[in-house]
Amino acid sequence: MALFESYERREKQILAKLAEYEIGSIEECADITKAAGIDVYKMVENIQPICFENAKWAYTVGAAIAIKKDCRKADKAAAAIGEGLQSFCIPGSVADQRKVGLGHGNLGKMLLEEDTECFCFLAGHESFAAAEGAIGIAEQANKVRKNPLRVILNGLGKDAAQIISRINGFTYVETDMDYHSGEVKEVFRKSYSDGLRAKVNCYGANDVTEGVAIMWKENVDVSITGNSTNPTRFQHPVAGTYKKERLEAGKKYFSVASGGGTGRTLHPDNMAAGPASYGMTDTMGRMHSDAQFAGSSSVPAHVEMMGLIGAGNNPMVGMTVAVSVAVEEAAKAGKF
Repeated sequence: MALFESYERREKQILAKLAEYEIGSIEECADITKAAGIDVYKMVENIQPICFENAKWAYTVGAAIAIKKDCRKADKAAAAIGEGLQSFCIPGSVADQRKVGLGHGNLGKMLLEEDTECFCFLAGHESFAAAEGAIGIAEQANKVRKNPLRVILNGLGKDAAQIISRINGFTYVETDMDYHSGEVKEVFRKSYSDGLRAKVNCYGANDVTEGVAIMWKENVDVSITGNSTNPTRFQHPVAGTYKKERLEAGKKYFSVASGGGTGRTLHPDNMAAGPASYGMTDTMGRMHSDAQFAGSSSVPAHVEMMGLIGAGNNPMVGMTVAVSVAVEEAAKAGKF
């Protein structure tokens, strides 16, 4: 019985990658990780319970590669995990062409490096998957960082931000935009838990102007956009505008566009064009992003359709960080 979805379309390139590290099979990866005391399967499942089997195995393969490469630091482990994720990309797919597996590994690496101060899920609170990703990061990344990584969610709607904060135990931060001065002021703050989740600030904006101001308020230097309810009204315009302003100010900002792919929402072309048709969300992501992922921010099936694995892009950010940290902790404990 096949281990996971579309096994036969993935097996050849996965085994070729494993051979580089003298690993004989996909099942052997599970033995390697368990011997190091890491239950990758359960860790991935806990972050997005509706993810596919291939997602759990992809991270198991990635973690085994990290161990074989003797990655003793989480940021190095993240890059190695990206190699495993890339080997799961179906040849010729959108995910394969964009090297999305390597991209996820490099994003995780960036979030674990000390010079990244603040990571933003942009338009994140419209999706529970953003919360899943944020939880995975908040509960893990700062175990191995000297300076804590700040994680925020920034999206349309103040009520929506407060609801998602209350459900997930985040801190709701209400702002008021002064359009005359161009300044955004914090007017209310409430933490809905006492633990690590409370360190995630969740903002609601009324429009793009306020969204950009919130990015400046938190000094965001890395973000990932969603492609959820308001891609053309909020997240892509905020990322593009903020990037322009950051460049003009001589400050760094790494923008990741989650989503997109063939025939994505709000297509400007005839859908009959198939792979030649860029959806509007895909097009806008290409305009501002430093790295573009493929498929939905939240829906496992759509990321699978793009040829990667069945896990939302936002939860995958949390998965990469969590598994990378587990590898470093195993190294510190002398497990490999």
